[in-house]
Amino acid sequence: MDYEGMIIRPPSEAYSLLIQVTTGCSHNKCTFCGAYQDKKFKIKSLDIIKKDLREARSYGHVEKVFLCDGDALIIPQVRLEEMLKLINAYLPTVKRIGTYANAKSILRKSVDELKTLKELGLKIIYLGVETGNVELLKKVQKGVTYEQMVEAAQRVKQAGILLSVTVLLGLGGIEQSIEHALDTAKILTDIDPDFAGALTVMFVPNTQLALDYQAGRFVLPDKFGFIRELYLIVANSNFTNCYFTSNHASNYLPIKAYLPREKDKILKMISSVIDKEDLSRLRPEYLRAL
Repeated sequence: MDYEGMIIRPPSEAYSLLIQVTTGCSHNKCTFCGAYQDKKFKIKSLDIIKKDLREARSYGHVEKVFLCDGDALIIPQVRLEEMLKLINAYLPTVKRIGTYANAKSILRKSVDELKTLKELGLKIIYLGVETGNVELLKKVQKGVTYEQMVEAAQRVKQAGILLSVTVLLGLGGIEQSIEHALDTAKILTDIDPDFAGALTVMFVPNTQLALDYQAGRFVLPDKFGFIRELYLIVANSNFTNCYFTSNHASNYLPIKAYLPREKDKILKMISSVIDKEDLSRLRPEYLRAL
């Protein structure tokens, strides 16, 4: 396979075939993210993708494909449709194609265009929301407003594509911890995704957030401060039917819950951990990772 650099995919795509249709990220300005620091963004040629698919065909039965790198939806519609058609032609057993996307690239697609992509197999989109706090969205350079984030998410849902979003515990530091958590609960409510995952800030060398931390301009909450944010997000979010997790390796307290059905149960558990400051329930520092 023609992989360039480190390949990143969501935990839920662990058993998917990874096809790198772009390198890097079309935005690549978020202050906390170092995933694509060493990559210049480009769209790969159809010839390279065909070569990868010919190789993948020899693997046998493939049901899930994930399009790498950071933002395949930025690919112009006609070309992206061609790529999806190639996947279907070479790998007829594929049942689901997924991709990361940012809000800006989603907003370049109409609902009808997204529906066409769904018909060609794009069944799930992963969107990094990070926070619902207007000030923080600007500070971390997400490149979109609260309203644009919600509109992008709604387009995905209107197209009938599953939406999985991530938020980032600790992104507001100690200073904006409560505001970050409450505003994040608000944007999650407005988006009402199918899946939501909370990750926890971990510093990537040479990112602006890491430099701010080293200079003392950014102070993280402590372990239980992160978990209080998690409690506030779950308590104040109102979902129709969402599978909510914090089982990513960066988190201190892994949870999985179907919300709203299991909301009371999961809040009781989180509250117990906070009240007792129960370190035995937390992931050890040496096991945390990006």
